Amino acid sequence: MSRTSLPKRMTEIAITLPGGPEVLQRSTVPVPVPGAGELLVRVEAAGVNRPDVIQRLGRYPMPPGANPTPGLEIAGQVVAIGDGVSGFALGDAVCGLTNGGGYAEYCLLPFGQTLPRPRNLGPIETAAVPETFFTVWANLFRLARATAGDYVLIHGGSSGIGTTALMLCREFGLRAFATAGSEQKCAAIRRLGAKAINYRVEDFAQAVLQLTDGRGVDIILDIVGGSYFERNIATLARDGRLVIIGFLGGTTAERVDLQALVLNRAVVTGSTMRSRGAEEKAAIAADLRAKVWPALAAGRCLPIIHAVFPLARAAEAHRLMEAGEHIGKIVLKVPG
Repeated sequence: MSRTSLPKRMTEIAITLPGGPEVLQRSTVPVPVPGAGELLVRVEAAGVNRPDVIQRLGRYPMPPGANPTPGLEIAGQVVAIGDGVSGFALGDAVCGLTNGGGYAEYCLLPFGQTLPRPRNLGPIETAAVPETFFTVWANLFRLARATAGDYVLIHGGSSGIGTTALMLCREFGLRAFATAGSEQKCAAIRRLGAKAINYRVEDFAQAVLQLTDGRGVDIILDIVGGSYFERNIATLARDGRLVIIGFLGGTTAERVDLQALVLNRAVVTGSTMRSRGAEEKAAIAADLRAKVWPALAAGRCLPIIHAVFPLARAAEAHRLMEAGEHIGKIVLKVPG
């Protein structure tokens, strides 16, 4: 293992018990040591994501071996390298998808989930990239097989996932619609090149069918879940794919018209990122580096940053996330 001189202890933000944002508390713990295939990164910024909130509430099953400290994405500098790592050197500016532990001054990254920091981005912007880009790429492009010309509906179009999905839709020639609950959020969706639907004013299924002359959409990327299920099926075109990645509207669908699903030859699927194995995450990272990193380097698909908090104010960041008024990403600056 190679490493620079490091302190023995560090500050992290731990979940002391399931509950509200106030359960996020500063703690002093040993600096982790990278094992085989791992990098130790001095964290400069960490993204805040909806799964962090769900984990804090005690509703996110932790996969075996995951770090219980929240934080799924970071940007920083490599300060130690475990055995078997290739392609990275001490001092490299990187970002990556963690297996937990991002709300801290130092964090371990599997090297297959690590990417170089785009030269035109600072650590705040870079920390806002991994979790949403991994998620959208895995679900919209790999699982749902999106191709240029497809009609796509993105629920929660102003969220971190939503804005990332809309930028990638524009980059790869997908025709996008997106839902949101305010005119301000709908305006942000339109700026990203998609048609906005205010779900508080109109029924999204009727709106999509009207906008597509009754055709419907090829793919729906859904963070709502149960309460949208029946209308999602009604919104799909023939051979359409519904990909469920969140449950803001519950995990149970009260009504399911199986005949509509069968007649449309619809495919219903979904996934979580944390349940994927290291090889699959590494394959997604390789896709992003080859197909999306050039767009970032050219100044396209750049993350929208709504707010930045110091690490010590992670609870405030969670309150903002839960309020649901943000557009884009919330980031923690480290140290702080």
